[in-house]
Amino acid sequence: MTTQHTRIAIVGGGLAGLVAAWKLQQQGVRDVVLFEARANVGGRILSVDSRGSSVDMALPALDRFDLGPSWFWPSMQPQLDRLVAELGLERFEQFEDGDLLVEHSAEQSPQRVRGYVNNPTSMRLAGGTGALVAALHARLDAAVVRTGQTVRQLRLGSTHVELTVDDAAGDPTIWHDEQVLLAVPPRLAATRMQFDPPLPPHLARRWQGTPTWMAPHAKYVAVYDTPFWREKGLSGGARSGAGPMGEIHDVSIPGGHAALFGFVGVPARVRRQVSDEVLRTHCRAQLVRLFGKRAGAPMGDALKDWAADPLTATDDDQDASDHHAAAPPCSADAGEWHGRLIGIGSEWSVQFPGYLAGAVDAAERGVQQIRTSNDRWTKEPAA
Repeated sequence: MTTQHTRIAIVGGGLAGLVAAWKLQQQGVRDVVLFEARANVGGRILSVDSRGSSVDMALPALDRFDLGPSWFWPSMQPQLDRLVAELGLERFEQFEDGDLLVEHSAEQSPQRVRGYVNNPTSMRLAGGTGALVAALHARLDAAVVRTGQTVRQLRLGSTHVELTVDDAAGDPTIWHDEQVLLAVPPRLAATRMQFDPPLPPHLARRWQGTPTWMAPHAKYVAVYDTPFWREKGLSGGARSGAGPMGEIHDVSIPGGHAALFGFVGVPARVRRQVSDEVLRTHCRAQLVRLFGKRAGAPMGDALKDWAADPLTATDDDQDASDHHAAAPPCSADAGEWHGRLIGIGSEWSVQFPGYLAGAVDAAERGVQQIRTSNDRWTKEPAA
């Protein structure tokens, strides 16, 4: 079995992992490896193209539509907004002009009511939130990011943490690391990874008991040539008690295609009983009820059931929570794992747990914690 060495290992290639890798690189720390179990980086940031097809999140593009997080609020989340500006990304306001549709049942015609504008204003990124992933990935050294690499076990040695990492074929490699940043949800880490010695019991319980934001949910998007609903003075927004989508938004891209996006209100345990294609058919039928016949013929559509994604959800994540869970401790405050293992996934952010801004906050705090705990860093010249 091959053994390799690196200074810092990052487990998870979503926004938190990429931000941490970039911040370390900016500070001259080059001996970093990021392991991502999926074939592509991005984690819970997921976009499709205008045909509804999956795309490589590491590649930039304008005409992409989110099936993960979509919005952020600069006035409330300045840390994330600074990152957007630093990366040179274009942001724009969520379209909310026009009336809102309210559907009480499938048998009743939808009610048209005056729309409202969110305060603070919801913002989106040109190219979707995947633009963050692509911009960060492009700035990292080529050898840093390793996809198709699943971390199975973390074993603490006298001078290092030993990671057992399986490639896509299931062949393991051993990595010796000084410190590890966990850029995955706490529950996923506690459930899917083996720790030797075990994590302190109180820490393992907190991690296991922290719901993963978005894990129980499913999201649907339908893409069109034009935002035809605006011709009728509609905002593209809707609220429904009939379903399958409970909340719908206009997620058209300025300069690109139009789209309607919805949060599926059917519980995860019920969704297991129907195929994705059947659920997509019901979503299209709902859009026809709300917006007319043209809504039933999108040029492309896509559904993402996050509860069925084993790299996001566990059995404990199948029941939805209507609030963001309080952040658990990100590291052991004493004992053998103290100073060696730090959680930086979004759920570890005290201020914005589960949000995009939380991923940025937790990652930057994790990098700072490493610096504080290790004043023996030997920096290489930054590029």
